[in-house]
Amino acid sequence: MQRRLAAILLVVALAAPVSILAGSTAAAVRSAPRPCDLPRRDGETIRHLSRRLISCAVGAFGPVSGGATRAICIAKRESDLVPTASSATGMYLGLYQHAAAYWPYRYDAYTRASWDLSSSALSGRSNAIVTIRMVHAMGGWKHAGWPVGSC
Repeated sequence: MQRRLAAILLVVALAAPVSILAGSTAAAVRSAPRPCDLPRRDGETIRHLSRRLISCAVGAFGPVSGGATRAICIAKRESDLVPTASSATGMYLGLYQHAAAYWPYRYDAYTRASWDLSSSALSGRSNAIVTIRMVHAMGGWKHAGWPVGSC
């Protein structure tokens, strides 16, 4: 009888941390300290990484109208999915071609220090997160300044 009780207690003791861990893991994914901090895979093009960053940002900070498909389409139209893209005059920067003059305010408004994001508009991760948060907060692409056009 004592062996049976000991076995039951052992099973309960081992099962409890697993369920606690599973719950905390799910919470950690929802509130990741460094959202969308995706490494570039071996042989991955910068455009493919940009697609993954945008999809991650939509999943973490959306929804946005048209989902990741529209978000990727607009970035493709704006920068051909090259995060370091800038207009000929340097007035527009990054994946979504933010106005350079507005970027510092947008960065401050739509990021958190704990996320450890680059403050550069030419960072694909930063540009994607700021844009998706901005579009979500403003109620859509058009309201945030990006016409949907053919996307």
